[in-house]
Amino acid sequence: MHQSPPAGRSRRAIWISAAVAFALLFGGAGFAAWKLDWFSGNGGSVSFGKAPAPASAPAAPDAGKPSPGAPSPSASPSGDPDVLLPTGPRSGFKQTAELDDGTVIAKARLAGAKSGFEGDVWVWTPKEYGEAKYEKSAFPVLIALPGGNGFPSNYWSDRSLGLQKAISEGVQAGTSLPFIVVMPVLNPDSKYYCDGADIPGQPKMGTWIAEDVPAFAKANFRTYKSRDGWAFMGSSSGAFVGMKTVLQYPDRFKAVIASGGEIVPDSPLWKGHQAEMDANNPERLAQKLIDANGPEVFINFQIGTKESGRERMTKFQQSYGKGPVKMTIRDIQNGEHNGWHYVRGMKEGSLEWISKVLKAPQPATG
Repeated sequence: MHQSPPAGRSRRAIWISAAVAFALLFGGAGFAAWKLDWFSGNGGSVSFGKAPAPASAPAAPDAGKPSPGAPSPSASPSGDPDVLLPTGPRSGFKQTAELDDGTVIAKARLAGAKSGFEGDVWVWTPKEYGEAKYEKSAFPVLIALPGGNGFPSNYWSDRSLGLQKAISEGVQAGTSLPFIVVMPVLNPDSKYYCDGADIPGQPKMGTWIAEDVPAFAKANFRTYKSRDGWAFMGSSSGAFVGMKTVLQYPDRFKAVIASGGEIVPDSPLWKGHQAEMDANNPERLAQKLIDANGPEVFINFQIGTKESGRERMTKFQQSYGKGPVKMTIRDIQNGEHNGWHYVRGMKEGSLEWISKVLKAPQPATG
C-alpha cells in the first residue's frame, strides 16, 4: 500500500524539482545569473542615505502635502554654508553590486540637461554617508573615469577592481576620506572617444563630464558647494579627461589622480578642429593657469614601473608643475597598465594624498 511522504519532504521535493526544471529550461549560466540576482539584490531599487530635515522655518500653507519629484531644500542644515542638500529631482537607482560591508553600487540613467547626451552613471556611497552623525554633513565627491572607450559601462563600478573597498579600508585606517564615488560613461559609443570634450559635430562629452555629472551628484546627494569637495580619478584615457577637466575648470574641481594617462588630446575626431583641440590641451591649460596665478590645482600622476609613459609625465611636470599647478608622480612598483595596479597605488599613498587636499565630512558634535 502506497504511503504519502511527510509534507515537509514533499514541499522540498517540489522546490528542488522546480529549480531543476528552471535550470534545464534556461541553461546553467542563465540559472546561475538568476540565482545571483535573486539572492544578491541586484536590480532592486536603492535609496542612498537619509535626507536630513531642513532648518526650522515657518510652515507653508501646503505643508505636509506630498510633492513628488520636488527638489529638497538647498539651505544648509548644519551651520556650514558650504553644505548643499540634494537639490533634486532624485534619480531612480538600481543595485548592480553589493560589497562585503553591506554598501552597494547602483546605476541610474541620466539625461544631461546641458549636454543633451543621455547615459548611465554608477554611484557608491561609503557607510558613513548613512550614519546619523553625518546626516547633516556634505561629503566629498570623487568622479571616477575609466580608460578605453568607457562605454557602455564604467569598469570602476565592478567591485572586483577593489576601488570602493580601498576607500572603505582607508577610512578605517585614517588615510582616506569617505568619498562618494560617481562613475559615468566616458564616451557616447564604443566606436570613438571624444577626449572628454565638446568636439564640433559630436555629442558634448565635455559638458556631460564637467556639468551634467556634477549636477546629477548635487541632485541626489549631500555635497559641498565649493571646489574643495570635488575631484577626479581616472586611468588611461579617463586620466587624461580628469586632468584636463581640472585644469579647464579650476573653479569647480580641485584635484585629480591620473593613472597611466596621456598628456595631450589625440581623438581622431579633432581633425579639422585645431583651435578647439588646442583649447582642450592640458599643456595650454596649465600654462594659462600659471599665467593667471591660480587658483591652485593638485595633480597626482600614477604610473606602473612596467608600463610606458613615465617620460611624458616627467616632462609635463618639469614644464608645468609650478606656481598654482601642484604636481606629483607616484611610481607603482611592478605595476602594469590596469585598474588593479592603479588601485594598489591609491592604497599605497594616492588616496591619502588626495584626502589631504579635499574637504572632509563633519560629524555632528555633542
